[in-house]
Amino acid sequence: MTSLWRSAAGSEDRPSGALHAPGASLSLADLAHASCLGGRLEELSGRSVLLAMRQQLSTAIALLELDGVARRLVLCTPDLSVDALREVASAAAVDVELTDLDPHPLNGSIDRRESGRTEWILLTSGTTGTPKLVAHSLESLAGMLPRQGSGPQTVWSTFYDIRRYGGLQIYLRAVLGGVPLVLSSAGEGTADFLARAAAHGVTHISGTPSHWRRVLMSGAAGLLKPSYVRLSGEVADQVLLDQLRAAYPLARIAHAFASTEAGVAFDVEDGLAGFPAAFVERPRNGIEMKVEEGTLRIRSHRIAARYLNSSSHTLATQDGYVDTGDLVELEGGRYYFRGRKGGVINVGGLKVYPEEVEGVINTDPRVRMSRVHAKRNAIMGALVVAEVVLEHPPQAGETGRIHDELLEACRRVLPAHKVPARLSFVPALELTAAGKLVRPDA
Repeated sequence: MTSLWRSAAGSEDRPSGALHAPGASLSLADLAHASCLGGRLEELSGRSVLLAMRQQLSTAIALLELDGVARRLVLCTPDLSVDALREVASAAAVDVELTDLDPHPLNGSIDRRESGRTEWILLTSGTTGTPKLVAHSLESLAGMLPRQGSGPQTVWSTFYDIRRYGGLQIYLRAVLGGVPLVLSSAGEGTADFLARAAAHGVTHISGTPSHWRRVLMSGAAGLLKPSYVRLSGEVADQVLLDQLRAAYPLARIAHAFASTEAGVAFDVEDGLAGFPAAFVERPRNGIEMKVEEGTLRIRSHRIAARYLNSSSHTLATQDGYVDTGDLVELEGGRYYFRGRKGGVINVGGLKVYPEEVEGVINTDPRVRMSRVHAKRNAIMGALVVAEVVLEHPPQAGETGRIHDELLEACRRVLPAHKVPARLSFVPALELTAAGKLVRPDA
């Protein structure tokens, strides 16, 4: 695969795309004979460059300009602490740190000479300590991206930050497909973002299930008229899939599985939670999967090359499979996600998957979203507790009744050790910078 710029440059039969951010837009055609880096383009040739920009638009432009020019590009997320940023820079042998970029190209004759293949370094979204640095190539990131969603009327957007794997996939789809991309902004409210996306005519949009629950809670979901809605990053339960189908009856609803290390494994578009067992039994598109010790494992040409800064972790096993750490169970010819291997709650020696309990609570139409986690207990080790966001504030006298009915629903379908020992109502649930539910330690 040639450099990102060469692949994304427009031609007579395929125009180049555009990038839209709050208050600024850039047509990629404007970069044909100009550069936002000016004279620094040659200076950065063959260097290890850390991208620590505040704005996504700056990062989006730098990736286009520097792939094939820089030796290594390190995509840093804006939530990194100063100490973590310093450790990342050291591990990646960074020569130059870019912290900002004027999104207005400087006119002039630009010689975009490629110096070789660029290594792309992505950070895992760990919640503690320094994230692992995952080494990819443009080929492993984008070599097999589908051409679906790149027609002349397509406009992409994503709630993800493009400096994370999920957002980067959408950025590459749009740029390589020659279609516009509407970037999100960390300081922008859900309704404001939806209004801006609608103003740009967004047709294809992605986010985590938690992002989409916020959309449904915002009262502004109807601003968009998408033809394609995509979920990834968390378990997509049946209730949410049904709610999105009701909100967007004309859209294709897809949920995908991917990880920074293993790449994209599959998309599911049949409207059902989980994925068909056939995905594991028969390799598809060069992607092989197996379930071992309860976790999903993936082998494909989209797997990252290695960890850059983790001598204690091996990215793939000797047979080339990446252990995703995601627990799955086979039921009726379909695999269902149960949660993360490290997120299991131990109640008196019995296992509880938070996502399983959340799935039961979320089936109640009065519930918009919930979070189940552990509370330390001297006798049992841990107890299950649940926080619930209701669709509408309860009327006077309703809180106790809804509380009891939700617990009774759990008792009807769950073993006693999985039923929450405490259930409380909260106005909102915190999301990580990656758009996933914050899951506190036990």
